[in-house]
Amino acid sequence: QVQLVESGGGSVQAGRSLRLSCRASPYLYNSYCLAWFRQAPGKEREGVATIDSGGPTSYTDSVKGRVTISKDNVKNTLYLQMNSLKPEDTAMYFCAAAPSYRCSVVAGGVGHFGFWGQGTEVTVSS
Repeated sequence: QVQLVESGGGSVQAGRSLRLSCRASPYLYNSYCLAWFRQAPGKEREGVATIDSGGPTSYTDSVKGRVTISKDNVKNTLYLQMNSLKPEDTAMYFCAAAPSYRCSVVAGGVGHFGFWGQGTEVTVSS
């Protein structure tokens, strides 16, 4: 089966932290580029972070220094640790998978990722 399931979203105050999780099917986890996207109401879906099967990561400029993408190879789980959250981080967050090319937030647009989770909502209040 091919599956991505996000969890960990919620409502938090600005300045706090959240860790999002994405449980991935082994087929996707082991060989694919994995990514986190987010989409706020009325906004275009944007890439937040990627991690390639070989380990390299990328981040969009707006989250650098606040966000870390990582993988647990035992649990087949993708994580997004988000610190110092801001109201503008409010969005639906999705994990996604694609073949391991164009694995960066710059090169890999939404059309590149064919496998998506259902999303987990993050709301950051002031």
